[in-house]
Amino acid sequence: MTNPSPASASPPPAAAPRVAALIPAYREARHIADVVRATLPHVDEVWVVDDGSPDDTAAVAEAAGAKLIRHEVNKGKGAAIKTGLRALGARGARFIVLLDGDGQHAAAEISRFVAAAEGGAGLVVGNRLGDARSMPFVRKCVNRFMSWRISRACGTPIPDTQCGFRLVTRERIEAVLGESDHFDFETEMLVRAARAGCPIASVPVSTIYGEEQSKISPVRDALRFFRLMKKLTGSWL
Repeated sequence: MTNPSPASASPPPAAAPRVAALIPAYREARHIADVVRATLPHVDEVWVVDDGSPDDTAAVAEAAGAKLIRHEVNKGKGAAIKTGLRALGARGARFIVLLDGDGQHAAAEISRFVAAAEGGAGLVVGNRLGDARSMPFVRKCVNRFMSWRISRACGTPIPDTQCGFRLVTRERIEAVLGESDHFDFETEMLVRAARAGCPIASVPVSTIYGEEQSKISPVRDALRFFRLMKKLTGSWL
């Protein structure tokens, strides 16, 4: 039997990334290229899960250098995060950093998350409330209340439970996967992680607000949050 020639041999599989960024995105064609390019120098790979965007989010993200996963229909931010976590877990990524696609997170701060994970944390959450002067007053009040309530449910203090800038280690992916598919998933993953005994750490991050429009529906997503808290804790509040 002859050995295959170099030209016909299959290329070796790419090495698993140590640090990978996961960006769930919906209708972010305006910002996603800048986010991908800003993130690439700080990680080994950038993955964008385009959640059924009707605009050019997917094409723009891929052209900027991201690896792309695409939902054919919009399923929700939580569903996009779970799709990405499963894919990167299978890929063998050791540290998976979650960032939003609208530019609210400073990719240069990723090293803080990695350092906390190397110190033993399985889930690391950004904390914007150390210097929240640029955060709108109502949002700051809501964040503080929800962080207090969710911290009680977790049994551990988490200063800014509403921050989407996070890191999950590969070993803790299964612990944080839940049933929620929308913004309430970010709360569910905290409670599930805490109940699974996952060490949770917080690191300071910048508060960045630009021209982006929040995709949170105040009424619909508030109801989802209260239903989730009732399910997880037996109490609406």
